[in-house]
Amino acid sequence: MAKKALQGVRVVELAQLVAGPYCAKLLADLGAEVVKIEEPLTGDEARRRGPFLGDMPHHERSGLFLYLNTNKLGITLNIKTKTGREIFKRLVNWADILVEDKPPRVMPELGLDYENLRALNPRLIMTSITPFGQTGPYRDYKAYHLNIFHAGGEPSIMHQGSAVHRGSAIADRAPVKGPGFMGDYDCGLSAATATLAALYARGATDSGQHIDVSKQETLVSLERLENVLYPNRKKVETTAMIRASAQGRGMVGGLMRCKDGYVMMAAMQDSQWRGLVELMGSPEWTKDDKFKDELSRVLHSREATSRVQQWVADKTMEEIFRDGQERGVPVGKVNSPQDVVHSPQLKSRGFFVEIEHPATGKIEYPSAAYKLSKTPWSVARPAPLLGEHNEEIYCRLLDYARQDLAIMRENGVI
Repeated sequence: MAKKALQGVRVVELAQLVAGPYCAKLLADLGAEVVKIEEPLTGDEARRRGPFLGDMPHHERSGLFLYLNTNKLGITLNIKTKTGREIFKRLVNWADILVEDKPPRVMPELGLDYENLRALNPRLIMTSITPFGQTGPYRDYKAYHLNIFHAGGEPSIMHQGSAVHRGSAIADRAPVKGPGFMGDYDCGLSAATATLAALYARGATDSGQHIDVSKQETLVSLERLENVLYPNRKKVETTAMIRASAQGRGMVGGLMRCKDGYVMMAAMQDSQWRGLVELMGSPEWTKDDKFKDELSRVLHSREATSRVQQWVADKTMEEIFRDGQERGVPVGKVNSPQDVVHSPQLKSRGFFVEIEHPATGKIEYPSAAYKLSKTPWSVARPAPLLGEHNEEIYCRLLDYARQDLAIMRENGVI
């Protein structure tokens, strides 16, 4: 078997739902040995979130949990108990990296803050992922994905962008969050990047460090253009301003409905406009002086877009996409989940893989978003059953006897 990029790196994950587990999953996919800690009996909150295979809710059949926790070992441990904290410290002493998402006050109150853990393991990298970070007036605020997505400014930008493409019909709608846990995945990716940087730095310094990840700051940092507009202009970019900006660039197109779905089009340059005119069969209206050049289309882009929409409505996504691409028109299909799963491009690259799980059988999962030629991605194991690797970790790694496990289970430790 080929060596993995992070082979030999040991990770303890004390996190649930999406951001922390996704951070640890990215490390596991690169070959790190990840031990996921869950609460006894209840487990990770993601186990109770859908979608569930066959629409049958069950803590071992959550698609969210199954995806986020492939390639991990799983144990149960209650760190609120004295014995649980002692076991946790032994695991930290074994580990290179700790990924945790407890509220900022929790770990210090349990005596498990970075300073105490560093005394046990000076090389430890501790990645703490919280809604607003470890410091500041909001540090102790509880927040969910919906709150954080808005706190980072993402919904406003998404809403404004949609308004540009769909016209004034939604201009007055309230902003909404992105689909699923989109923002939390961004936070997990950011946390994993910082963790790998700290691991690289440890190679030079032989010293670990504490990584303080704020979900809010992660999402704010993704809006690179908007980050500089208000501080410098002292203006909020409203929907109307963004629409005017789009028209100012002479853009014709946007999100458009056709016979069997939607396409996204953006004909801004003269060459793209000529391709679009040819695609539509050179209708008479395109010969009007209002559309003769980019400057003219700046002033009449809404009218042009409306006429293009009328033409698009009677066509299929495929014919607009294929014929438009041949003519140099920037146009793409808005794919459904089914389209993505059956994409010939993704199939040719083997992006979706079958993984067999004891509770679900074989189902398809997304693989990795990269291909490493010398340390390739592969499936080492499916997501763990609740407490599946208790015996392996406690008995073989930490030298507890099976009788000890029975006593700890009875006392609510594991």
